[in-house]
Formats: sequence, C-alpha cells, structure tokens
Amino acid sequence: MSAVRSDSPTGQRTPTVIRLLVLATFVVILNETIMINAIPRLMTDLDVTERSAQWVSTAFMLTMAAIIPVTGWFLQRVSTRRAYSVAMGVFLAGTAVSAIAPTFAVLLAGRVIQAGGTAVMMPLLMTTLMTVVPESDRGKVMGNVTLAISVAPAMGPVISGLVLQIGSWRWLFVLVLPIAGVVTWLGLRQLENVGEPQSGAIDWLSVVLAGFGFGSLVYGLSHFEIDSIATPALIVAVGVLLIGLFVFRQIRLQRNGTPLLDLRVLLAGAYAKALVLMSVAFLAMMGSMILLPLYLQNLRHLSPLQTGLLVMPGGLAMGLLGPTVGKLFDRFGGRVLVIPGALGITAALAGFTQISMSMPYIALIALHVLLMVSLAATFTPVFTLGLGALPPQLYSHGSSMLGTLQQVAAAFGTALVVTVMSSRSTSLIKDGTEPLTAHLDGMKLAFAVSAGLSLIVIVMAVLLPARSTAPAHEDLDAEFEAYSPVLAKD
Repeated sequence: MSAVRSDSPTGQRTPTVIRLLVLATFVVILNETIMINAIPRLMTDLDVTERSAQWVSTAFMLTMAAIIPVTGWFLQRVSTRRAYSVAMGVFLAGTAVSAIAPTFAVLLAGRVIQAGGTAVMMPLLMTTLMTVVPESDRGKVMGNVTLAISVAPAMGPVISGLVLQIGSWRWLFVLVLPIAGVVTWLGLRQLENVGEPQSGAIDWLSVVLAGFGFGSLVYGLSHFEIDSIATPALIVAVGVLLIGLFVFRQIRLQRNGTPLLDLRVLLAGAYAKALVLMSVAFLAMMGSMILLPLYLQNLRHLSPLQTGLLVMPGGLAMGLLGPTVGKLFDRFGGRVLVIPGALGITAALAGFTQISMSMPYIALIALHVLLMVSLAATFTPVFTLGLGALPPQLYSHGSSMLGTLQQVAAAFGTALVVTVMSSRSTSLIKDGTEPLTAHLDGMKLAFAVSAGLSLIVIVMAVLLPARSTAPAHEDLDAEFEAYSPVLAKD
C-alpha cells in the first residue's frame, strides 16, 4: 500500500473504495461504545459484578490500544483487499461469538476479537484516503470520514438505549451481524488494491513492547479510582516504561532493521502539532461523553434512552457538518476552521461548568451541539493537515499513531474527569456538604479542568499552518539522524 495512486481527479465524487471503507469503519467503531448502557443487563443475565461487567468496554479499548501500533507495519505488507478481508472477517467472528456467548468469559473473548478487527479499519481507511484522493479534494473526503471516526462512538449509547428498550443485550450483536456481513460482501466485490505491498520481517520484540506498553497505559488510566490510586498508578508507570523501551527499539531499528512504528512522522512539524491538538480534543470529547450521562442519569434521573436522545442532536450535527467542513477546508485552508473550532470547544466546556439541578434541557442540548460542531470543525482539518504533512511512504504509520493516541486520550480523559469529580465530591461530603450538591460540584470542577486543558487546543490551532506540505522522505531521514545521532547508530 505504499505507492501513490490518484484515481479520483479533482472535483469528482468520493472514490468508491473510500465510501466502502467509511461505511465499514462506521459499523465497527460503533461497537466501541455500544455496550455502555448494557452493563445492568449483563450483571443480571450473566451474574457478574458491575466492575466485571465494565470490562466489555474496557477490553475493547484495551485491545485497540495494543493492536493499532502494529497496523502501520501490517498495512505496508498486505494488499488493500487482504487487509479489509482480515479486519472484517475478524470483526464478524467476534460479533458472532458475542451474540451467542453463554458466559461472561466468552462474551469478553468475543469483544476482544471484535476489537482486533476494528483496530485495523481506521488506519486502513486513513491510509487509503491519503493515497487515492488528490490533495485538493482531501478536505471534502475527510469530512465524510468524520462521520465514521467521531460520530460512531457518540451514537453507540443512543442506539443501544433504543435496542435495550425492546430487547436483550444480545440483539446489540445480532442486529450488527447482518449489516457487517453485507458491508463485507460489498467491499470484497468492489474494493480494488491500492499500491503495492512491501516485504519486510516483523520485529516481535517491538510487538510485545507495544502491546503490553500501550495496553498497560490504557488499562491503568481506565481503572483510576480516588480510593485506590496506587495499583493503577503502578500499571501506568509500567506502561510508560515499556513505551519508552518501544521508542528506543524503533529508533535503533530505523537504521538497521524495519521499525514497527516509524517515528520519523514526529519530525514533521505540522503532523506533530496536529497529533497534540487531536489528542486533547478527543480527550475533551470522551470526558464529556462520560460526565453528561452521569449528570443526566444520576442527578437528573433520566433513563438511558432519554439520555441518548438528549445527546443525539450533537452527534447528528457533528456528522452532518463534516462534509461542509471538508469543502470549506479545500477552499480556505485549515486555520479559518480550526481556530474557531478550538474556541468553540473551550466555550462549550466552560458552559458545562454552570450545570445545575434546574438547568433547562434546551441549554444542555445547545452546549452539547456547540461542542460537537466545534469538534467537527477541528477534527477534519487536523486529520487532513497532519497526514498531509507526511510523505506517502509514512501514511500508514501516521494513521497508526493517530489511532493509538486516540485510545490513550480516551482512557486518560475518562480517568481524569472521574478522578477529579470523585475526589472533589468525596472531600465535600466529608466536610458536611449534602451529597447531591457535592456530586454536582465535583462534575463542575471536572468540566472546568477539561476546559482548562482545551486551551492547549487553541494554542496548537494558532500554530497549525493553513496548508501542509509533505517533506521529502530523505529530508526526514537526515533530520532523524540529527535528532538521534547515538541511538540510531548500528
């Protein structure tokens, strides 16, 4: 998949290969959050505790974080059709196992298999897009991609809330299975290979370091609790250490082997800035996805279905705006979109710090729509500018790093808001504050911290260029050696 092939002339509609990959990616990514509302049902049907039931979501995210770093190498070694068939085949197998799971352990295994297929799809989509779509049309096409990578996680709880109103949690998989099957069939009928696979051995030590490193980091972050910080902190520290060893290993392999994840992508300035901006913005989105349902269900006593319907306008607005944002990017560049988008993210999160027991639902919907629209105005240009700053040979590695940091940002965002909220409310309750008031104040502080972090998004937005130009592969090689003269030696 390394060769560049632009078979979609400027001004033509989105290539069929991209349409099929967007549809497949939407279906598989939807499953990352589709089980959130099913926790109470699982506790009853499979006789597990709440902590155990949470693993249906944690295991999915954990597997994604462990596998995505390998996809950069994988996508350069196989054809487009082979990568697609492997990803969708694994996803279908995991979905079938989950649908008929007689025990919780089998369900968990099905979710891990599902995630294995999902982990390949987003890097495959992004890499193929950057290869077949001309630079002048990338914004428009990337706007359509926003639907898959950003709206799907937001729509998961909404869809599951609707399904759980009328049926068992098993229907969450039974309904997905035929849809995914049809998408797979269509893809295998119409997909064409893009570029030529490269040869190269895999470094298994890098695979182990990446899997355990990123897996430990995401696991530790997703299990932070105010009354039990020591163990998750230790796991995070182990993850950071293993990731450090992974980075060291990739730098050494850059000169005398084949790196699993090519770290030269970080030397492209626009890509590095886009990576930071995307990570913090995704952190803000996932943090709000955790806090809003807690506020609406635990404090305002709405049902999961009512909660899903309340946040649905924001998710729909984000998806519908994606193509428009893409067209604006193609015409005016990124800065006119990213800077207002960054300001909107901060404004929305600041607005959520004013939540109360009597705040009108229309105001909550307006703030959520503002957040989602601002994220849409940010994500599409950032993805396009970031990957556009890389040589074609590094598209797959750039996509893999973006996907990996999305999972880390999601875990960190969840851990951050839950820890801040819990510590604040616990402290107030100990001081004699009424529990409802204490929990509300804890949520306000968590939103305030998220708003504070979103200032980084504004800074990165100002630093991003309006357009990005990919440096020559040789220029990155020279810069790499300048940055790592000792580690890169044989």
